[in-house]
Amino acid sequence: MTGDEPFIAAVKPLVDAMGGELLPPDEAGPEDVVLAWEGADAVAVRLPQLADSLDHILAAMERRRGRPLADLDRKSKQEVVRILEARGAFAVRHGVETVASALGVSRFTVYNYLNREKGA
Repeated sequence: MTGDEPFIAAVKPLVDAMGGELLPPDEAGPEDVVLAWEGADAVAVRLPQLADSLDHILAAMERRRGRPLADLDRKSKQEVVRILEARGAFAVRHGVETVASALGVSRFTVYNYLNREKGA
């Protein structure tokens, strides 16, 4: 048992929540983040592409609510849009389309939800 296993166990939930992947440090690519523990490289983290992160966030929101986002009522869908906007979901290319599809609404409806928040 190596001393970095508790560290890896500690960061794994965060990496999973982001949709990232843990790798041995020697397999890290130039875009990966290598985390050190007690002076030695412990693990590399491969971050997801932004579009993959959005899909991961949407899936996590569905799991938390225990049902598809499209089955939520209007107020709950507006709350989802507010949360996603705060997390930068609409800065991702095709973010509005991806969210609209997950919510079972049109892009126009998502834009209305976004505008409603800005006017409130």
